[in-house]
Formats: sequence, structure tokens, C-alpha cells
Amino acid sequence: MALTGIQIFKLTPKKNCKECGCPTCMAFSMKVASGALKIEQCPHMSEDAIAQLSEATAPPMKTIKIGCGDGEFTLGGETVLFRHEKTFVSKPRYAVSLCTGMDEATVDAKLAEIPKVDYERIGERMYAELVYVNCMENSDADTYAALVKKAAGLGRTLILGVSDPDKAKAALAVCKDAKPVLNGANASNYEAMNAIAKEAGVVLGVSGKDLNEIYDTVAALEKAGNKNLIIDVTGEDIKSTFANAVLVRRAAIKDQDRTFGYPSIVNLVKLAKGDYQLQVALASIFTMKYGSIIVMQQMTYAEALPLYGLRQNVYTDPQKPMKVEPGIYKLNGADENSLVVTTVDFALTYFVVNGELERSGVPINFVINDAGGLSVLTSWAAGKFSGTSISTFIKENVEPKVSCRKLVIPGKVAVLKGDLEAKLPGWEIIVGPREAVQLVKFLKSM
Repeated sequence: MALTGIQIFKLTPKKNCKECGCPTCMAFSMKVASGALKIEQCPHMSEDAIAQLSEATAPPMKTIKIGCGDGEFTLGGETVLFRHEKTFVSKPRYAVSLCTGMDEATVDAKLAEIPKVDYERIGERMYAELVYVNCMENSDADTYAALVKKAAGLGRTLILGVSDPDKAKAALAVCKDAKPVLNGANASNYEAMNAIAKEAGVVLGVSGKDLNEIYDTVAALEKAGNKNLIIDVTGEDIKSTFANAVLVRRAAIKDQDRTFGYPSIVNLVKLAKGDYQLQVALASIFTMKYGSIIVMQQMTYAEALPLYGLRQNVYTDPQKPMKVEPGIYKLNGADENSLVVTTVDFALTYFVVNGELERSGVPINFVINDAGGLSVLTSWAAGKFSGTSISTFIKENVEPKVSCRKLVIPGKVAVLKGDLEAKLPGWEIIVGPREAVQLVKFLKSM
């Protein structure tokens, strides 16, 4: 169980210390209990006390890192069951599956397709971050190692789906430096797989026929000194898998049972069985409830667009508005002589207006101002979308690059027209429609 401020206070040295950032040790203890400060920020805390308190005050779900370099990802660390309670910490990662049962042409085709889904939306790169390499029982170690080596050439973090210790060793021999996940421990082989994973320094995935078996296996691995784990909650069918995912999360967070306090893998290849529409539906479900790694048969734009949009919405801090990067976005083949249209950097406003501008077919220099991620009227009321801010941005960023001197502003801030005409001499200020849906007719009539 997590400690209270009073329990933490009993283990703190009783000193008033400015270095702690608090006037008293009780205040420091209360802030540690609430998560506002870390134990290590007290310079007078003994190493034994830090060790005890760090374990007790850590999130009920352990934070696990996989991969390395640009391919390093953080999983787990969650503290709540629902997003409205507190922002989720680590977004789920999507993996595309390969298998030793595939012929070479199929493997090459899938590896060629994976990099094609790679785009940026509101400052977040969206792509298949992981590759799951599955080893069938009838495949030998050399065949599996060859497939792992080929997959590693893509530069993505790997998950090794293999339960045979010899095959696991062969695979890790070619990729362990990239810190893959070794997903293959179960009740019958966990001792051997644990030794292999610890020697290679990689995360070990644990599975079982049911939650009781998984629980016992995880407990045995923890007793053996390994807490660098991830739980494969994939069951025989969709119902059991969903139940596993939810129960593992509830046990860790609500019941404070740290034996289940690890991130989870959901393998949709086993559940969807080639039905790609079902795969997307299931991926959406487990993005919210509660897959840390979601393994898919394929990842095309048809699958990626709804999933990444959902993930971004669910795993974005609701207290921080989603913003697009201020700048000039050239639409419909625009050049320096094309009309200038401006609005705020609030993501929803941007995508709604951008869609209508593209639908019009009119070449547009779409200028996004820094308005603090607020909507048009809200940012205007807050003074962030004003004649001064717009004119300053136009002078510094638009005039050196665009020859056209016609600027369309949102109809909801028509009041800015006079101020902008005074501050942007030589520019024709045009008041646009109040609603984005009216833009197509408005632009075509111009």
C-alpha cells in the first residue's frame, strides 16, 4: 500500500531545511505523499529510508523501459483506472507482427509496408513503433534468428515471441543490444527464460493459461529478483482477454497488488484471426482498456488514422490544449502570390478550417498564429489573438515570404479589422465567414 504523509513523516529526519523546498519536514512529507516532490529531494534522508520510501511511494504499476536510443519507449507507471481521475502516463504502443510461418516474399512485403505509415499530427509522430517477431513451434533456432535479424534491420524496437530457451538465446544474440522484449516466460519455462532475460538485460514477457497461473509465475520471477517484466494478458478469446486486461489493471491500482503492477501486451493476431476490421475495433478497445503494447497483423493508413487519433485524444493531458505549430501552411498548390488566411493554433480549429480550405480548391497561404492553443473567441478575449499579435506575426513571418497583401481573418473577430488595417499598411483586411463550413462558398465567390 502507498504510504500516507504521516507515515512518511515518521521516517524523515526532523530538520527544517530550505534545500527541501518546504518549511517543515511535515510539509515535505505531505508533498511526497501527494506526488508533488520526490523522496530524493531531501538531502538529509538516509539511503535505507530512501529505499523503503521509494518503493512504497512508487506508482502501483511499475514503469518499464524498452528499446534504446530513438526507439526507447516507456510503458506503465499508471496511477489511475480512468482518465477523468488523472492524466494517463504512458500511451500504448502498436506493433506489427511477423512470423516464421510466413514465406520470404510476405516478410519482405510487410517490412516494406511498415515505414509507409509515418506522419506527424499536432506535434506527435505517428507510426508503428514496434515489430513483433513470432516463432512457431516447428521453426528451428537458425530460421528464427534469421527472421529477427531481418526485422532488426528496420530499426524498430522488437518483441520476441518465443518460449523455447535455445531459440530465445539465438534471437537475442543478434538483437539484445537494441533492448527488445523477450515475450516467452510461462509456468513451465520461467526459470530458464528468466536467466536468459537477466543475462541479456531485457524485459521479460510473462503469459499463462489464466490469471492465476500468470500471477504465480510473476510472483516466482519477483522472488528470483526480476521485476523487469511485462504481462501478456492475451487469452483464448476476446472476452477473456478483455477481462484479463481490466483485472490486472484493477488489481494493481485499486487493490495495490504490485504482483500485477506491470504493463501489458495484447496480441490481436490471435484474437482477430485475419479480420482487419475486427482488428481495428479491438485495437480501439484495448487502447483505452488497457494495452501497453498492442500487436496487430498489419498497420496501414486505414488502421492508423482512427487509432492514433484516439490514442492522442485519450493520452493527452486535458488541462493542456492541443496545439499546432504556428507558421505558414501552403494549401492547394499555393505560392507567394496566393491569398493569406489566418486563424488560431487550437488543433480543433485548425483541422476544421484546414479541411474546408482544402475542399475549396483555392490556393491558400494558411497562416497559424500563436494563440496559446485557445479557440478564436477565447484567445481574442484573453488578448492572445489581437491586432498586435496578428500584425507582429504577419510582419515577422509572412511578409518576407509572401507577396500577396490580402488577409482573411475569422468572422468572429471582425472587430479587429480596423486595428489590423492601421497596423498593417498596404494590406487589405478581409473579414471571412463566422463558420468554417461557409469558407468554400466564400472563397469561390472571391
